[in-house]
Amino acid sequence: MNNPISKIRLSNPIHLLATGFGSGLSPIVPGTMGTLAAVPFYLLIVALSPTLLPVAIVVGAAVGIYLCGRTSEDMGVHDHGSIVWDEFVGFWITMLLVPVMTWQIVLAGFVIFRFFDMVKPWPISWLDKKVHGGLGIMLDDIVAGLMSMITLWLITPYLPL
Repeated sequence: MNNPISKIRLSNPIHLLATGFGSGLSPIVPGTMGTLAAVPFYLLIVALSPTLLPVAIVVGAAVGIYLCGRTSEDMGVHDHGSIVWDEFVGFWITMLLVPVMTWQIVLAGFVIFRFFDMVKPWPISWLDKKVHGGLGIMLDDIVAGLMSMITLWLITPYLPL
């Protein structure tokens, strides 16, 4: 049986983005590594202009449907762990309603998003099972991001800042 990762070519811009610039190729916790790789991009986006974040999310989600679907097809596996562009967008959604005031907020957003993405409470688990292709790969992380965004917004006043 061929290793699906052997079909990834980082010289292919679609694969490069879908794997989070290669962060998803980590042999351990690729989703967590993908989310970690999303943090500096988030910080750069909000440093340029906080109003760019919603634009990055919408564009990232729309493009991500294609990137993730195509890479999944190329690998011959649905939603392989190395495909982490969905984690980028999910993390950015998590951070949408809170300002980057401290590293504690970014860390809390990271932990909360990873929790929802790994545990997959309903409706995330339902979407993960029922919606396929690039849309399915993106959609469960978009919903995880929305649930994380609400959770982070609710707990931010209680974080030690």
